[in-house]
Parts: sequence; C-alpha cells; structure tokens
Amino acid sequence: MESITLRPGHLTAHQTAQQLGITLGGVRQLVHRKQLKRSGGTPRQPWYAVADVTALALKRAENNVA
Repeated sequence: MESITLRPGHLTAHQTAQQLGITLGGVRQLVHRKQLKRSGGTPRQPWYAVADVTALALKRAENNVA
C-alpha cells in the first residue's frame, strides 16, 4: 500500500524497487549493505530520497557497462 503522505522528493520502497529494477528484498539488501539510506517513513513503510535512488541507479548502470 502506498503512503498517502509521501513527502516530495521521496520514493516508497515499491517505487524504489521499480526504479532500480529489483525486488523489495533487493532494496532491503541495499539498505543492509549501506548502499542506500532510508530518508523517512516508518520501519514498515520506508521512504528513500529520489537523489539517492537516482545516484545508485546511475552507479549500477555504470558498473554493468564496464
């Protein structure tokens, strides 16, 4: 379920997974590995900053090309 009060500039876990092309479990692994930081929400419905997700997506794309 999407958060109704999502702050501008943030993505839900579902949106983050979709942007990165991974599963929700993959998002949790990125947080566990400290490659992605939660920026709000609740423990069950975390938010992630759009800038952080975009930077991570670019880094992952760069690594896949090399």
